[in-house]
Amino acid sequence: MEVEMRSDELDCALRPLDGKVGADRSGDTKTQRPTWSGRIEFILASVGYAVGLGNIWRFPYLCYRSGGGAFMIPYLTMVFVCGIPLLFMEFVIGQYTRLGPVHAFAKICPLLKGVGLATVVISFVFSTYYNVLMCWALYYLFNSFEASLPWTSCNNTWNAVENCSSGFPGNATHLQSASQQFFDYRLLEKTGSIEEAGGIRWELFGCLIAAWIIVYFCIFKGVKSTGKVVYFTAIFPYFILVALLINNVQLPGAMDGILYFVTPVWSKLFEIKVWVNAAAQVFNSIGIAFGSMVSMASYNKFNNNILRDALIVSLTNSFTSMLAGFVIFSAIGYMAHIHNLPVDNIATDGPGLVFVVYPEVLSTMPVFQLWAPLFFFMLLCLGLDSQFANVEVAITFIKDEFGPEILRFLKREELLVLAVCVICFILGIPHITKGGIYVFQLMDHYTAVVSLMFLAFSEVVAACWLFGVPNISCMVERMLGRPPHIYFLLCWRLLCPVLVLIILMSSIIQYTPAHYGKYTYPEWAEGVGWCISLVSIVWIPLGAIQELYINKGSILQRLRTAVTPTLDLDTDDSLPEKQNLDNAVSETLCKSVV
Repeated sequence: MEVEMRSDELDCALRPLDGKVGADRSGDTKTQRPTWSGRIEFILASVGYAVGLGNIWRFPYLCYRSGGGAFMIPYLTMVFVCGIPLLFMEFVIGQYTRLGPVHAFAKICPLLKGVGLATVVISFVFSTYYNVLMCWALYYLFNSFEASLPWTSCNNTWNAVENCSSGFPGNATHLQSASQQFFDYRLLEKTGSIEEAGGIRWELFGCLIAAWIIVYFCIFKGVKSTGKVVYFTAIFPYFILVALLINNVQLPGAMDGILYFVTPVWSKLFEIKVWVNAAAQVFNSIGIAFGSMVSMASYNKFNNNILRDALIVSLTNSFTSMLAGFVIFSAIGYMAHIHNLPVDNIATDGPGLVFVVYPEVLSTMPVFQLWAPLFFFMLLCLGLDSQFANVEVAITFIKDEFGPEILRFLKREELLVLAVCVICFILGIPHITKGGIYVFQLMDHYTAVVSLMFLAFSEVVAACWLFGVPNISCMVERMLGRPPHIYFLLCWRLLCPVLVLIILMSSIIQYTPAHYGKYTYPEWAEGVGWCISLVSIVWIPLGAIQELYINKGSILQRLRTAVTPTLDLDTDDSLPEKQNLDNAVSETLCKSVV
């Protein structure tokens, strides 16, 4: 499906663009695009973004529900045929163009330029409610310093004593654990439905302010400040996970939980849904189609080895998911042993695994006064890394599109970051009302599930089919000095588009309306959810219509123009990042792909 181009057009299109402004050519270093201080900072920032709370709660649950150890086969297959190639592709686009996703996709495929704007919108929407999880983590962190953990007892003012259980209630459906009641009636002060807002939870309001202050001071200097913070936030969680694993495996019943987690159920390999779940987990966990990886790669130096970085980020993400699985299920096995219950009566999906089940586990551990604060601080670090990247997507777009105008008005870039954080904070307030959990679940379902799959497919079509694999190969050759392996060419041309299409179709066929526990949303809320979903993906068709409208000629001529890359011609070979490139070899390769 690649569009044939003349060799001179292709040569022009494939010369790297060094930002929207011509500062690099004029010598005005004040307006040059900043870069990471070192390659390790980019790797840590990317690992921090990819490794998030989903690795702690979604992967372990999905693994044992989809065949235990047998799930590793489809999961690792999807990592190598979908995750690594698509992450490498996003790194290539960001590093080569040195632009955020909006302008990068407008350059490589004008017809689908709306893909870039859609990634910015979905990341912005995601950042407005993702920090609510950090707010909850802070609330638990503050409460974990008490002499006795408040979620262990049924004798508190918020407990419904008549149906409260001091441990896990097992099959007694009329009972709730004290930990569940702490989450529902103390943390959330949950109302009965989304129609009952119930007013703001002021303690959560304060925690949300604190979470956004932390985010602001970690990113207010751009990659210069983020690059320093990730040395701690990306590495610290691994110390806690390893320490928890060492502690957990010594507890009675821990091995039963681990065996339940990894025991292969080979019959599951023949279920299509398991393979689709594996692909979806890889896609969501690495963060493809959110625009964050493109944005972060755009701050790299031109010949940074992004192939190495893509391998490190993808494999580290998978390793973390497996490590978290052993940590979580060793603890769940311990709880099953204490309460004499089956493991599957305790394991659960979603935020409940880390905000209900694991707090209960921590309360029964030896030296819980140490483990509880460390665990919730680890959650805070895991979430912050992902939040940094989501907010950075919006900031990168604003700087690329309106940089001079915005800075003329705000004077300092730090004020731009502050303005974005304040707007996100205000939009997050509905999630910390007493009915906020219903708003949170609705937003998450229609943003992270419905919108993302359509957006991901559009991105793959724009880059792999319309821009074309030969062009991507030429970009890799110019940056790394060698073409990509045939494995990547096969994945980009065939396997990745087909897999993403299968995931998209499966998501549509298996679509179920949003729900929270046993609560089902009213029709008007479902309508709001679809509007939330359309807020991001509507820019893709609108961008295509606008591009076809502004072009001249017949429909075929307009379409041909719309799928022709428009990367700016750059003949200045004195730029530092191009001094080591072999121009003769690159030019020959670019001419040969036509």
